Amino acid sequence: DGMAYATALAHWGDLGGYELESQWQAAAQRSIKSEVDDVFTRLVSELSGGERKRLVLDLLLNSGADVLLLDEPDNYLDIPTRQWLEEQLRVCKSTILMVSHDRTLLERCSNKIIAVEGSGCWVHGGSFATFPEARAKRQELLGDDLKRWNEEERRLFHHMKIMKQRAAQNFKNATKANGAETRWEKFVAAGPPPPPVPDQQIYVRLRGADAARRVAQLNGVSMHNLFHPFSDEIYHGERVALIGPNGTGKTHLLKVLSQEMAPTTGEVRFGPRTSVGVFTQINNRPDFLGRECISIVHDRISDTERAMKTLARYGLRNQARQKFETLSGGQKARLEILRLEIEGHNVLLLDEPTDNLDIESSEALEKALDGFEGTVVAVSHDRTFLAQFDRFIMITDAGEVYALPDFDVALRGLQQPQQLASVKLAKRLHE
Repeated sequence: DGMAYATALAHWGDLGGYELESQWQAAAQRSIKSEVDDVFTRLVSELSGGERKRLVLDLLLNSGADVLLLDEPDNYLDIPTRQWLEEQLRVCKSTILMVSHDRTLLERCSNKIIAVEGSGCWVHGGSFATFPEARAKRQELLGDDLKRWNEEERRLFHHMKIMKQRAAQNFKNATKANGAETRWEKFVAAGPPPPPVPDQQIYVRLRGADAARRVAQLNGVSMHNLFHPFSDEIYHGERVALIGPNGTGKTHLLKVLSQEMAPTTGEVRFGPRTSVGVFTQINNRPDFLGRECISIVHDRISDTERAMKTLARYGLRNQARQKFETLSGGQKARLEILRLEIEGHNVLLLDEPTDNLDIESSEALEKALDGFEGTVVAVSHDRTFLAQFDRFIMITDAGEVYALPDFDVALRGLQQPQQLASVKLAKRLHE
């Protein structure tokens, strides 16, 4: 009845329900960028993955909680949303404990790093920008401490042996010998200081065979309603990044280049001697399911000893007899990169290659790509990874396609896509 309804509304208000509704509406409107009425009628399940994640992050970061625990908050976010996340993290008054492998985000937002290494952890009281130097210094100090401990242990042991020899010749030295033995035993029982943490040894060797100067020619290529028909040429040795907001068709374009999908309009022509290798997002490898890592490597390397050495270079020796589906995301990604290495392609198409890699593995991949003589075309939202690319093809939400000459112009284009047409260095590719 009316009285019960009024009582329920009053109780709802006393519990802060109206404030919660207001916060939800504001967060939803910011996340999906639509009219207020649309917020009331759309289901969360209808939102894209990026919109849902931004909505949850917006609600959390504006919740007023004392402590927030964020597990990989940047995963699957496009670059504009990552930049938004950085700004929100900087202004949020909550204490935030965050797990992340986004080096740019860590440099800009963290003021303390807890490094989990070996069998323990340690704290660096600064941002990620100064972390590598601090870690190197810590490793040096740990090594020095262990060296001093070993020297002292040898000194005490040598002194004990001398005193025992003297006691054997003169029983008056027995007390001193027992004391020396006790001091050595106590020292050893206390144990050595922690040793330096072994660095993760990952060595990627990518070698591209010779190819024609023009690797691929795209003529009037479009895909459904994702982007307008456009034309471009990709040359041997180039590093080309496909960028743009989520949902604009970057992965579809990569699939067109790999000939996994046919374009809606236009065609892609490859130059002679072109061999294309594809790094797919890790869930798209049904051909690896049920197979052990060593079996996958044996497809190209029949010698077991050599295959094991190759797995070891990628930190996968202990996973040799492990089935693909039981590997972690990072281990699957490393196995994918290993596969590209042993297949020996001169064109690499990489779809979010660093998404599941830890920082050391990402750096190893970057170093390998730097020495790779072939061509690389990649989709990525990892800004540290993208900074090494030569040029960028950006697809906007409106389906426009632009060629951008460097990383700084690319970042400007992502921040202000509506102004791309007026940017002097931006070249329009679409018809």
